[in-house]
Amino acid sequence: MKSAYVLLFDGYADWEIGHVLAELRRLGQVEVTTTGFSDTPVTSMGGLTVRPDMALSEVDIHDVLIFILPGGYLWEQAYPKKRIDPFLQRLEANTIPMAGICAATTVLAKAGLLEGRRHTSNSKTYMDKHVPGYSGHADYVDAPAVTDKNVVTATGLDAVEFTMEILTLLDIATPEIRQIWYEAFKHGNFPEDFDPHAS
Repeated sequence: MKSAYVLLFDGYADWEIGHVLAELRRLGQVEVTTTGFSDTPVTSMGGLTVRPDMALSEVDIHDVLIFILPGGYLWEQAYPKKRIDPFLQRLEANTIPMAGICAATTVLAKAGLLEGRRHTSNSKTYMDKHVPGYSGHADYVDAPAVTDKNVVTATGLDAVEFTMEILTLLDIATPEIRQIWYEAFKHGNFPEDFDPHAS
């Protein structure tokens, strides 16, 4: 059974992936596997120390259901581009879904994966600043989260929409359950008579 992989690194924005990892496991019964640029422990922006399950170099792309990139200050600095770009491009060549939120959208752009794809980020200005030669203005969508051809992008303020796009892309739960989840976590609306275990 394929796993959802998430890349962890020092300073990753833990809150941006909290909803999606929980719901992939809870609603989708999907195994979550953590990976890093090495298998040494990393500390999130919120101070959580995690040892990745494996190094990125050890990931078998045929085991990947979706590859998730959280945001973090790393992406606004020098990062291991020569290691991450070929990996992402291999996923693309094998039509394996990817998802990037906040600053991670710039990683997808720099790897050439947003060309000809509708996408979003923190703003067009943000993309101009952090992606040299950014030419995706015509495909940029001013929206919380966007999915186009197996790639999900989201702003750093929209982890709930990011989760919703991923659950929809992977067809996890029914549209009704997904909408109930969204209304609950986005707006605090939850139907009193809802039974998630009813057939």
